[in-house]
Amino acid sequence: MKAIGMVETRGLTAAIEALDSMAKAANVSLVDLKRVGSGLITVIVEGDVAAVTAAVEVGKTAHNKTGGELVSFNVIPRPHAELAKIL
Repeated sequence: MKAIGMVETRGLTAAIEALDSMAKAANVSLVDLKRVGSGLITVIVEGDVAAVTAAVEVGKTAHNKTGGELVSFNVIPRPHAELAKIL
């Protein structure tokens, strides 16, 4: 993994909209879509650092189209290899 990016929303529709926008905006691949609980959904993508950063920037605003709520976001460049076991 070169980088991973995460966008967490409240609501599945907002998460899917974020993922769609992220995939269209940059060359990233879906790693996982985690249902945390209480309506929280985390979308995790991977790719090179620039692509993941661009995708997360787009994903941060995509929830506005659905009325969902952005909870959190993060980009981790060069994640530790042990992190891949968790994801």
